[in-house]
Amino acid sequence: MTPVRPDDPGESHPAVHQAGALQDVHDCAQARNEEYVDGVLEPGMVLTVEPGLYFQPDDLTVPEEWRGIGVRIEDDLVVTDDGHENLSAGLPRSADDVEAWMTRFAG
Repeated sequence: MTPVRPDDPGESHPAVHQAGALQDVHDCAQARNEEYVDGVLEPGMVLTVEPGLYFQPDDLTVPEEWRGIGVRIEDDLVVTDDGHENLSAGLPRSADDVEAWMTRFAG
């Protein structure tokens, strides 16, 4: 299986990238290499870690109910002097917890 974005078949998505002002916007394709690809992580920088699976609508290697969907789990991390802090650690992780959390905001 090749991971792809359902809205743009064939486009893979990076699992980790910088976020915030350094890029001007999330996923900015115009970020300079010296600050992005060749950059050095420094305290205060924020990274988005977002592994994902995207299934083609005609992918016969996955169950039919999964075809044509994408799932991405995203965390935002800030680089600290001694490692990192997961900024999204307090968010719900299981399907039941996410649904309960969303219900509270839906009213």
